[in-house]
Amino acid sequence: MIKTALKALAFTTALAAPLASQAQVPESLAAGPRVNIVAVTQPVPTNPQFIRVDQAILRDLVGQRSGGRIQVTVASHAERNLGGSEIVRLVRSGQVEIGAGTLSTLSGDVPILDGIDLAGLAPDIGDARRIAEQMLPIANRDLERFNTRIVVIYPFPAQVMFCRAPFTNLTDLRGRRVRTFGNSLVDFFTALGAQPTSIGFPEVYSALERGVVDCAITGTGSGAAARWPEVSTHISDLPISWAVAGYMVNLTWWNRLDPAVRTFLEGTFKQMSDELWALGAAATRDGIDCNIGNASACRIHQLAPRPMTEVPATPADRALTRQIFEQNVLPGWVRRCGARCGEVYNQIIAPISGVRFGG
Repeated sequence: MIKTALKALAFTTALAAPLASQAQVPESLAAGPRVNIVAVTQPVPTNPQFIRVDQAILRDLVGQRSGGRIQVTVASHAERNLGGSEIVRLVRSGQVEIGAGTLSTLSGDVPILDGIDLAGLAPDIGDARRIAEQMLPIANRDLERFNTRIVVIYPFPAQVMFCRAPFTNLTDLRGRRVRTFGNSLVDFFTALGAQPTSIGFPEVYSALERGVVDCAITGTGSGAAARWPEVSTHISDLPISWAVAGYMVNLTWWNRLDPAVRTFLEGTFKQMSDELWALGAAATRDGIDCNIGNASACRIHQLAPRPMTEVPATPADRALTRQIFEQNVLPGWVRRCGARCGEVYNQIIAPISGVRFGG
């Protein structure tokens, strides 16, 4: 089950107001030319990340603290009719100044990104953050070839299984059609004996409703925000991954900014990062509680009108997850990414994960 400490964090973070890290943003910005920024960020506008961070901090607080000098327009992928995989190209071309997306979805352009959040890599969110932050400089060296740079790296709630029919453990998913995103999840569910199906997040609701897929993986809270309990009945509490994501900037635009504006935005990005990691932890258990109809513990997301059934992870599930990661997911990523990626993994990630590539 999700750790008790995580539950406590869910309550303290969800109730915190004003935002705990607000003081990290500079109090003001000297007068100067107006800076207009377009940011395309979360999958849907109902995500707490979009409401509590993108609107509240990136748009509203930045406008307030900058005295109106910086004006940020924020939109979700769904509002722009995007599937998410286009973000690197949008930022690289300068069509938007800031774009955010899950690293696994963006890894087709930059394969090393997938290594930050491989399926089965980090059952604990603390390990997920350590891996993400230590890998960020290496990822940015590759991204800068595409005129982009990650300025915020963050998780969604734990990525878990939502299914239309009952299941009691991972092995029950064999033969089922499972919505996935990113190559490592495809490797994971293929090894499990399921049938991975790639579907963009905004289309998953209808795919579950019509039976195009039997199950789908997403964040516990992301599924709540997208009303998945209306079209699924059972939810696992086993974190397969964290859908670690990043906000990217167009590097040419970023380097041309007034240094004072850039410093101001760096402070904002630090606040966003801290807030998003805390939200990812808090929203993990909260999402499950909201989905199963536990009204007293549902503080962040909306309560499901039709409660789901929670499927607690078994020790066998956890052991199988680690086995598939070591034998299938990790080697699959290194094959796609190249020998250098295996070396980077062993140097930076293996000391945290406890699993070395190549034995």
